[in-house]
Amino acid sequence: MALLSSGHLATDFANGALPALLPFLKDRFSLSYTAVGAVILASQASSSLIQPLFGLWSDRRGAMWLLPVGVALAGLGIGLAADAPSYWLVLPLVLVSGVGVAAFHPEGSKFAAYVSGRKRASGMAWFSLGGNLGYALGPIATTALVAAFDLRGALLLALPCLVVSAAMVFGAPYLRGFARAAGAAREQAGADDRFAIKLLLGVIALRSVAWFGLITFVPLWEVSLGHSKSHGNHLLALMLFAGGTGTLLLGPLADRFGRKPILLGSVAATGPLVLVFVLVGGIPGAFALALIGMCVVGTFGVTMVMGQEYLPRHVGTASGLVIGLSVGLGGVAAVALGSLADATTLRSALLVAAAAPVLAVPLAVLLPQARRTRKLEPATEVGLLP
Repeated sequence: MALLSSGHLATDFANGALPALLPFLKDRFSLSYTAVGAVILASQASSSLIQPLFGLWSDRRGAMWLLPVGVALAGLGIGLAADAPSYWLVLPLVLVSGVGVAAFHPEGSKFAAYVSGRKRASGMAWFSLGGNLGYALGPIATTALVAAFDLRGALLLALPCLVVSAAMVFGAPYLRGFARAAGAAREQAGADDRFAIKLLLGVIALRSVAWFGLITFVPLWEVSLGHSKSHGNHLLALMLFAGGTGTLLLGPLADRFGRKPILLGSVAATGPLVLVFVLVGGIPGAFALALIGMCVVGTFGVTMVMGQEYLPRHVGTASGLVIGLSVGLGGVAAVALGSLADATTLRSALLVAAAAPVLAVPLAVLLPQARRTRKLEPATEVGLLP
Protein backbone atom coordinates (compact mmCIF):
# COMPACT_ATOMS: atom_id res chain seq x y z
CA MET A 1 0.00 0.00 0.00
CA ALA A 2 2.91 2.36 0.72
CA LEU A 3 4.25 1.78 -2.79
CA LEU A 4 0.85 2.28 -4.41
CA SER A 5 0.15 5.35 -2.30
CA SER A 6 3.53 6.79 -3.31
CA GLY A 7 2.61 6.36 -6.96
CA HIS A 8 -0.71 8.07 -6.28
CA LEU A 9 1.16 10.89 -4.53
CA ALA A 10 3.49 11.41 -7.48
CA THR A 11 0.81 11.45 -10.18
CA ASP A 12 -1.45 13.79 -8.23
CA PHE A 13 1.56 15.95 -7.33
CA ALA A 14 1.91 16.63 -11.05
CA ASN A 15 -1.85 17.05 -11.42
CA GLY A 16 -2.03 19.42 -8.44
CA ALA A 17 0.77 21.59 -9.78
CA LEU A 18 -1.39 22.71 -12.72
CA PRO A 19 -3.88 24.95 -10.85
CA ALA A 20 -0.97 26.73 -9.19
CA LEU A 21 0.62 27.36 -12.58
CA LEU A 22 -2.55 28.95 -13.99
CA PRO A 23 -2.10 32.48 -12.56
CA PHE A 24 1.47 32.58 -13.87
CA LEU A 25 0.48 31.23 -17.29
CA LYS A 26 -2.44 33.66 -17.42
CA ASP A 27 -0.06 36.59 -16.96
CA ARG A 28 2.59 35.21 -19.31
CA PHE A 29 0.23 34.62 -22.22
CA SER A 30 -2.49 37.21 -21.33
CA LEU A 31 -5.19 34.51 -21.14
CA SER A 32 -8.91 34.97 -20.65
CA TYR A 33 -10.78 33.00 -18.01
CA THR A 34 -12.13 30.80 -20.80
CA ALA A 35 -8.60 30.02 -21.99
CA VAL A 36 -7.60 29.22 -18.42
CA GLY A 37 -10.56 26.86 -18.15
CA ALA A 38 -9.46 25.22 -21.42
CA VAL A 39 -6.15 24.25 -19.81
CA ILE A 40 -8.06 22.48 -17.04
CA LEU A 41 -10.29 20.86 -19.67
CA ALA A 42 -7.21 19.58 -21.53
CA SER A 43 -5.93 18.09 -18.30
CA GLN A 44 -9.24 16.55 -17.27
CA ALA A 45 -10.13 15.28 -20.76
CA SER A 46 -6.92 13.28 -20.88
CA SER A 47 -6.55 12.38 -17.20
CA SER A 48 -10.18 11.52 -16.55
CA LEU A 49 -12.34 10.91 -19.60
CA ILE A 50 -10.08 8.16 -20.99
CA GLN A 51 -9.61 6.41 -17.65
CA PRO A 52 -12.50 3.98 -18.31
CA LEU A 53 -10.59 2.76 -21.38
CA PHE A 54 -7.53 2.02 -19.28
CA GLY A 55 -9.87 0.34 -16.78
CA LEU A 56 -11.28 -1.94 -19.49
CA TRP A 57 -7.77 -2.80 -20.60
CA SER A 58 -6.83 -3.56 -17.02
CA ASP A 59 -9.84 -5.86 -16.54
CA ARG A 60 -9.32 -7.78 -19.77
CA ARG A 61 -5.55 -8.14 -20.00
CA GLY A 62 -3.88 -6.85 -16.84
CA ALA A 63 -1.62 -3.84 -17.28
CA MET A 64 0.77 -3.51 -14.37
CA TRP A 65 3.26 -1.68 -16.58
CA LEU A 66 0.84 1.29 -16.56
CA LEU A 67 1.87 2.07 -12.98
CA PRO A 68 5.47 3.24 -13.59
CA VAL A 69 4.77 4.57 -17.08
CA GLY A 70 1.81 6.62 -15.87
CA VAL A 71 3.78 8.23 -13.05
CA ALA A 72 6.66 9.17 -15.37
CA LEU A 73 4.40 10.68 -18.06
CA ALA A 74 2.47 12.72 -15.49
CA GLY A 75 5.64 14.40 -14.22
CA LEU A 76 7.33 14.96 -17.56
CA GLY A 77 4.24 16.50 -19.15
CA ILE A 78 3.59 19.05 -16.42
CA GLY A 79 7.26 19.98 -16.04
CA LEU A 80 7.63 20.72 -19.75
CA ALA A 81 4.27 22.53 -19.89
CA ALA A 82 5.43 25.03 -17.26
CA ASP A 83 8.27 26.23 -19.50
CA ALA A 84 6.43 25.97 -22.82
CA PRO A 85 7.07 28.99 -25.08
CA SER A 86 3.44 29.34 -26.19
CA TYR A 87 -0.07 28.68 -24.94
CA TRP A 88 -0.70 26.30 -27.83
CA LEU A 89 2.22 24.13 -26.72
CA VAL A 90 1.03 24.17 -23.10
CA LEU A 91 -2.19 22.39 -24.10
CA PRO A 92 -0.65 19.24 -25.71
CA LEU A 93 1.91 18.92 -22.90
CA VAL A 94 -0.88 19.11 -20.32
CA LEU A 95 -2.65 16.41 -22.34
CA VAL A 96 0.44 14.18 -22.13
CA SER A 97 0.60 14.66 -18.37
CA GLY A 98 -3.10 13.82 -18.15
CA VAL A 99 -2.62 10.59 -20.08
CA GLY A 100 -0.06 9.55 -17.48
CA VAL A 101 -2.53 10.28 -14.69
CA ALA A 102 -5.23 8.31 -16.53
CA ALA A 103 -2.90 5.36 -17.06
CA PHE A 104 -1.95 5.06 -13.39
CA HIS A 105 -5.26 5.42 -11.57
CA PRO A 106 -7.41 2.42 -12.62
CA GLU A 107 -4.58 -0.07 -12.18
CA GLY A 108 -3.40 1.58 -8.98
CA SER A 109 -6.93 1.65 -7.53
CA LYS A 110 -7.49 -1.98 -8.47
CA PHE A 111 -4.34 -3.12 -6.69
CA ALA A 112 -5.18 -0.94 -3.70
CA ALA A 113 -8.47 -2.84 -3.44
CA TYR A 114 -6.61 -6.16 -3.63
CA VAL A 115 -4.26 -5.36 -0.76
CA SER A 116 -6.87 -3.70 1.48
CA GLY A 117 -8.32 -6.96 2.79
CA ARG A 118 -11.61 -6.72 4.68
CA LYS A 119 -11.49 -3.01 5.60
CA ARG A 120 -11.67 -1.76 2.06
CA ALA A 121 -12.83 1.81 2.74
CA SER A 122 -10.03 2.23 5.28
CA GLY A 123 -7.49 0.70 2.92
CA MET A 124 -8.65 2.86 0.03
CA ALA A 125 -8.40 5.85 2.35
CA TRP A 126 -4.67 5.22 2.73
CA PHE A 127 -4.30 4.93 -1.03
CA SER A 128 -6.28 8.14 -1.44
CA LEU A 129 -4.14 9.89 1.16
CA GLY A 130 -1.14 9.63 -1.12
CA GLY A 131 -3.06 11.37 -3.88
CA ASN A 132 -4.39 13.99 -1.48
CA LEU A 133 -0.91 14.81 -0.18
CA GLY A 134 0.47 14.93 -3.70
CA TYR A 135 -2.27 17.26 -4.90
CA ALA A 136 -1.71 19.50 -1.87
CA LEU A 137 2.08 19.54 -2.24
CA GLY A 138 1.82 20.36 -5.95
CA PRO A 139 0.75 24.03 -5.46
CA ILE A 140 3.28 24.58 -2.67
CA ALA A 141 6.20 23.19 -4.65
CA THR A 142 5.11 25.02 -7.79
CA THR A 143 4.85 28.38 -6.04
CA ALA A 144 8.27 27.95 -4.42
CA LEU A 145 9.99 26.86 -7.63
CA VAL A 146 8.46 29.62 -9.77
CA ALA A 147 9.27 32.24 -7.13
CA ALA A 148 12.88 31.09 -6.98
CA PHE A 149 13.61 30.26 -10.63
CA ASP A 150 10.70 31.68 -12.69
CA LEU A 151 8.57 29.28 -14.73
CA ARG A 152 11.64 27.39 -15.96
CA GLY A 153 12.21 26.21 -12.41
CA ALA A 154 8.97 24.25 -12.60
CA LEU A 155 10.80 21.75 -14.81
CA LEU A 156 11.95 20.26 -11.50
CA LEU A 157 8.36 19.13 -10.88
CA ALA A 158 9.15 16.08 -13.02
CA LEU A 159 11.94 14.86 -10.73
CA PRO A 160 9.91 13.25 -7.88
CA CYS A 161 7.67 11.53 -10.42
CA LEU A 162 10.66 9.95 -12.17
CA VAL A 163 12.06 8.74 -8.83
CA VAL A 164 8.76 7.12 -7.83
CA SER A 165 8.38 5.60 -11.30
CA ALA A 166 11.75 3.86 -10.87
CA ALA A 167 10.67 2.60 -7.43
CA MET A 168 7.51 1.09 -8.92
CA VAL A 169 9.56 -0.78 -11.53
CA PHE A 170 11.66 -2.36 -8.78
CA GLY A 171 8.58 -3.05 -6.63
CA ALA A 172 6.61 -4.71 -9.42
CA PRO A 173 7.52 -8.34 -8.47
CA TYR A 174 6.14 -7.79 -4.96
CA LEU A 175 2.89 -6.28 -6.24
CA ARG A 176 2.53 -9.11 -8.73
CA GLY A 177 2.28 -11.50 -5.79
CA PHE A 178 -1.23 -10.20 -5.06
CA ALA A 179 -2.53 -11.50 -8.40
CA ARG A 180 -4.14 -14.95 -8.59
CA ALA A 181 -5.30 -17.15 -11.41
CA ALA A 182 -7.25 -15.49 -14.21
CA GLY A 183 -10.97 -15.24 -13.64
CA ALA A 184 -10.87 -16.19 -9.95
CA ALA A 185 -12.76 -13.13 -8.82
CA ARG A 186 -15.28 -13.15 -11.63
CA GLU A 187 -16.38 -16.67 -10.76
CA GLN A 188 -17.13 -15.60 -7.18
CA ALA A 189 -18.38 -12.07 -7.78
CA GLY A 190 -22.02 -11.08 -7.71
CA ALA A 191 -23.89 -9.38 -10.52
CA ASP A 192 -23.10 -5.82 -11.57
CA ASP A 193 -25.60 -3.14 -10.54
CA ARG A 194 -25.58 -0.79 -13.53
CA PHE A 195 -28.37 1.47 -12.24
CA ALA A 196 -26.52 2.07 -8.98
CA ILE A 197 -23.25 2.93 -10.74
CA LYS A 198 -25.09 5.44 -12.93
CA LEU A 199 -26.53 7.15 -9.86
CA LEU A 200 -23.11 7.21 -8.23
CA LEU A 201 -21.48 8.73 -11.31
CA GLY A 202 -24.16 11.41 -11.38
CA VAL A 203 -23.44 12.31 -7.76
CA ILE A 204 -19.70 12.52 -8.37
CA ALA A 205 -20.13 14.50 -11.61
CA LEU A 206 -22.35 17.17 -10.02
CA ARG A 207 -20.09 17.46 -7.01
CA SER A 208 -17.11 17.76 -9.37
CA VAL A 209 -18.59 20.93 -10.86
CA ALA A 210 -18.10 22.65 -7.51
CA TRP A 211 -14.76 20.99 -6.86
CA PHE A 212 -13.12 21.85 -10.16
CA GLY A 213 -14.64 25.31 -10.07
CA LEU A 214 -12.74 25.85 -6.83
CA ILE A 215 -9.58 24.09 -7.99
CA THR A 216 -9.47 26.32 -11.06
CA PHE A 217 -10.60 29.65 -9.67
CA VAL A 218 -9.68 29.85 -5.96
CA PRO A 219 -6.25 31.40 -6.72
CA LEU A 220 -7.75 33.73 -9.32
CA TRP A 221 -10.62 34.66 -6.98
CA GLU A 222 -8.17 35.67 -4.29
CA VAL A 223 -6.16 37.72 -6.81
CA SER A 224 -9.38 39.49 -7.86
CA LEU A 225 -9.91 40.43 -4.19
CA GLY A 226 -6.50 42.09 -4.09
CA HIS A 227 -4.53 39.25 -2.52
CA SER A 228 -1.29 37.80 -3.89
CA LYS A 229 -0.99 34.71 -6.10
CA SER A 230 0.86 32.99 -3.26
CA HIS A 231 -2.06 33.67 -0.89
CA GLY A 232 -4.49 32.03 -3.31
CA ASN A 233 -2.24 29.02 -3.80
CA HIS A 234 -1.84 28.64 -0.04
CA LEU A 235 -5.63 28.56 0.38
CA LEU A 236 -5.77 25.94 -2.36
CA ALA A 237 -3.17 23.89 -0.49
CA LEU A 238 -5.18 24.28 2.73
CA MET A 239 -8.24 22.81 1.03
CA LEU A 240 -6.23 19.88 -0.30
CA PHE A 241 -4.36 19.14 2.94
CA ALA A 242 -7.67 19.22 4.81
CA GLY A 243 -8.89 16.68 2.27
CA GLY A 244 -6.11 14.34 3.39
CA THR A 245 -7.29 14.65 6.98
CA GLY A 246 -10.84 13.98 5.87
CA THR A 247 -9.72 10.85 4.05
CA LEU A 248 -8.29 9.29 7.20
CA LEU A 249 -11.41 10.25 9.16
CA LEU A 250 -14.21 9.38 6.74
CA GLY A 251 -12.78 6.11 5.39
CA PRO A 252 -12.92 4.27 8.75
CA LEU A 253 -16.30 5.89 9.52
CA ALA A 254 -17.65 4.49 6.24
CA ASP A 255 -16.43 1.00 7.21
CA ARG A 256 -18.20 1.32 10.54
CA PHE A 257 -21.44 3.15 9.69
CA GLY A 258 -21.87 2.48 5.97
CA ARG A 259 -20.72 4.13 2.74
CA LYS A 260 -23.99 5.82 1.79
CA PRO A 261 -24.59 7.92 4.96
CA ILE A 262 -21.05 9.30 4.86
CA LEU A 263 -21.29 10.17 1.16
CA LEU A 264 -24.76 11.72 1.53
CA GLY A 265 -23.68 13.94 4.40
CA SER A 266 -20.59 15.17 2.58
CA VAL A 267 -22.52 15.99 -0.60
CA ALA A 268 -25.23 17.87 1.31
CA ALA A 269 -22.63 20.02 3.10
CA THR A 270 -20.55 20.98 0.05
CA GLY A 271 -22.88 23.55 -1.56
CA PRO A 272 -23.49 25.63 1.59
CA LEU A 273 -19.77 25.62 2.39
CA VAL A 274 -18.94 27.02 -1.06
CA LEU A 275 -21.41 29.84 -0.38
CA VAL A 276 -19.63 30.65 2.89
CA PHE A 277 -16.28 30.84 1.09
CA VAL A 278 -17.59 33.13 -1.64
CA LEU A 279 -20.02 35.33 0.30
CA VAL A 280 -18.28 35.59 3.67
CA GLY A 281 -14.61 35.04 2.95
CA GLY A 282 -11.85 35.82 5.43
CA ILE A 283 -11.16 33.30 8.20
CA PRO A 284 -14.68 31.77 8.00
CA GLY A 285 -14.20 31.37 4.24
CA ALA A 286 -10.83 29.66 4.73
CA PHE A 287 -12.39 27.35 7.33
CA ALA A 288 -15.24 26.55 4.91
CA LEU A 289 -12.69 25.81 2.19
CA ALA A 290 -10.94 23.34 4.49
CA LEU A 291 -14.26 21.62 5.25
CA ILE A 292 -15.00 21.41 1.51
CA GLY A 293 -11.71 19.58 1.07
CA MET A 294 -12.66 17.18 3.85
CA CYS A 295 -16.10 16.54 2.34
CA VAL A 296 -15.02 16.05 -1.27
CA VAL A 297 -11.53 14.60 -1.07
CA GLY A 298 -12.31 12.76 2.15
CA THR A 299 -14.96 10.64 0.42
CA PHE A 300 -12.87 9.85 -2.65
CA GLY A 301 -12.01 6.42 -1.27
CA VAL A 302 -15.62 5.87 -0.23
CA THR A 303 -16.94 6.49 -3.75
CA MET A 304 -14.19 4.30 -5.18
CA VAL A 305 -15.16 1.37 -2.96
CA MET A 306 -18.86 1.88 -3.71
CA GLY A 307 -18.15 1.84 -7.45
CA GLN A 308 -16.13 -1.36 -7.17
CA GLU A 309 -18.87 -2.99 -5.08
CA TYR A 310 -21.54 -1.95 -7.60
CA LEU A 311 -19.45 -3.50 -10.43
CA PRO A 312 -17.73 -6.48 -8.74
CA ARG A 313 -17.08 -8.20 -12.08
CA HIS A 314 -15.35 -5.16 -13.58
CA VAL A 315 -13.23 -3.62 -10.83
CA GLY A 316 -10.79 -1.85 -13.14
CA THR A 317 -13.62 -0.41 -15.20
CA ALA A 318 -15.38 0.78 -12.06
CA SER A 319 -12.17 2.48 -10.92
CA GLY A 320 -11.76 4.19 -14.26
CA LEU A 321 -15.36 5.37 -14.28
CA VAL A 322 -15.38 6.72 -10.73
CA ILE A 323 -12.11 8.61 -11.09
CA GLY A 324 -12.38 9.25 -14.78
CA LEU A 325 -15.56 9.84 -16.70
CA SER A 326 -17.54 11.46 -13.91
CA VAL A 327 -14.69 13.60 -12.60
CA GLY A 328 -13.69 14.53 -16.14
CA LEU A 329 -16.97 16.34 -16.51
CA GLY A 330 -15.57 18.75 -13.94
CA GLY A 331 -13.06 19.85 -16.55
CA VAL A 332 -15.89 20.63 -18.94
CA ALA A 333 -17.54 22.55 -16.14
CA ALA A 334 -14.34 24.56 -15.63
CA VAL A 335 -14.56 25.85 -19.20
CA ALA A 336 -18.26 26.61 -18.84
CA LEU A 337 -17.65 28.43 -15.56
CA GLY A 338 -14.77 30.33 -17.15
CA SER A 339 -17.02 31.46 -19.99
CA LEU A 340 -19.66 32.53 -17.47
CA ALA A 341 -17.01 34.46 -15.53
CA ASP A 342 -15.91 36.25 -18.72
CA ALA A 343 -19.53 37.11 -19.58
CA THR A 344 -20.53 38.17 -16.05
CA THR A 345 -18.22 37.96 -13.03
CA LEU A 346 -16.09 35.33 -11.38
CA ARG A 347 -18.35 35.63 -8.33
CA SER A 348 -21.37 34.56 -10.41
CA ALA A 349 -19.49 31.54 -11.73
CA LEU A 350 -18.56 30.43 -8.22
CA LEU A 351 -22.18 30.79 -7.07
CA VAL A 352 -23.26 28.50 -9.90
CA ALA A 353 -20.59 26.03 -8.78
CA ALA A 354 -22.14 26.09 -5.30
CA ALA A 355 -25.53 25.04 -6.69
CA ALA A 356 -24.30 21.88 -8.46
CA PRO A 357 -23.76 19.62 -5.41
CA VAL A 358 -27.24 20.56 -4.15
CA LEU A 359 -28.62 18.83 -7.25
CA ALA A 360 -26.60 15.74 -6.36
CA VAL A 361 -28.35 15.23 -3.01
CA PRO A 362 -31.51 13.53 -4.42
CA LEU A 363 -29.32 11.14 -6.43
CA ALA A 364 -27.31 10.28 -3.33
CA VAL A 365 -30.54 9.54 -1.44
CA LEU A 366 -31.51 7.00 -4.13
CA LEU A 367 -28.21 5.12 -3.93
CA PRO A 368 -28.59 1.53 -2.69
CA GLN A 369 -26.31 0.25 0.03
CA ALA A 370 -23.26 -1.28 -1.61
CA ARG A 371 -22.85 -5.02 -1.27
CA ARG A 372 -19.78 -5.60 0.82
CA THR A 373 -17.25 -8.31 0.10
CA ARG A 374 -14.90 -9.76 2.68
CA LYS A 375 -11.91 -9.45 0.38
CA LEU A 376 -11.50 -8.49 -3.26
CA GLU A 377 -9.37 -10.78 -5.40
CA PRO A 378 -7.72 -10.02 -8.74
CA ALA A 379 -9.58 -10.96 -11.90
CA THR A 380 -6.55 -11.48 -14.13
CA GLU A 381 -2.88 -12.26 -14.01
CA VAL A 382 -0.75 -9.16 -14.43
CA GLY A 383 2.71 -8.53 -15.77
CA LEU A 384 5.07 -5.59 -15.94
CA LEU A 385 5.07 -5.69 -19.73
CA PRO A 386 1.99 -5.61 -22.02
